Amino acid sequence: MITISQLTELLGWASVINIGYLFLATLILLFMRGAVASIHGKIFDMDEKELSSKYFDFLSNYKVMTLVFTVAPYIALKIMGQ
Repeated sequence: MITISQLTELLGWASVINIGYLFLATLILLFMRGAVASIHGKIFDMDEKELSSKYFDFLSNYKVMTLVFTVAPYIALKIMGQ
């Protein structure tokens, strides 16, 4: 069975990994938008304006899910003293 301290550590590392991925995805979309949009445009048959909207939706949803499911529980457990 997992202990509270193990759960805290797990959520801490999951937060680090998720925030790192979010940062990397944001940087890739900022600096390599043309190449990424070209690839996704061909795969999904979408224009660049529609892809920009989808990229924004992805980043915003990923950020909210990361905050709700990893960062907030980690902070709550740290406040509890674990």
